[in-house]
Amino acid sequence: MVRNIMIVGVGGQGSLLASKLLGRLLLDAGYDVKVSEVHGMSQRGGSVVTYVRYGDKVYSPVIDKGEADFIVSFEQLEAVRWLEYLAPGGVIVTNEQKIDPMPVITGAAEYPEGILEAARAKGVKVDSMDALSIAEKAGSSKAVNIALMGRLSKYFPFDNETWLRAIEACVPPKFLELNVRAFELGRAE
Repeated sequence: MVRNIMIVGVGGQGSLLASKLLGRLLLDAGYDVKVSEVHGMSQRGGSVVTYVRYGDKVYSPVIDKGEADFIVSFEQLEAVRWLEYLAPGGVIVTNEQKIDPMPVITGAAEYPEGILEAARAKGVKVDSMDALSIAEKAGSSKAVNIALMGRLSKYFPFDNETWLRAIEACVPPKFLELNVRAFELGRAE
């Protein structure tokens, strides 16, 4: 059986590190893993998506609509933008942060209110947290991605040490302590 994880956000939020971390964790656990490249305008603050697929044998890195077991979102609007990709019974793990897209910045549109509540009202399992506050508590607002990985870790059968080994393998030593704190705070949230 193949499992699918989408990581969605806005350019510059660390989706590449998050997908690399998941890929490393799952490879170390003995799975066949395919991680897509970053798709989107990552250098311009646009919508970005990466795919992580794992199982006994994975033939393609692409996740189709209705196939994502998890959508990890760094921002609310991105969580609902990709909702049609969520599989029945899937879970959205999202940061509660709002980042205005270009139409909102230019005044052409308003950021929609109550979007997570609306998704929940439709029966979608939404696991939301203030990952920005957690990252700041860990020492840097840039650790939102790892705080979200901490929250996602609750849905996987791997112990804390397994996750920490993957973080150590993916994060430069000078940022390791910060990222471990962010992960542990996100996991404990």
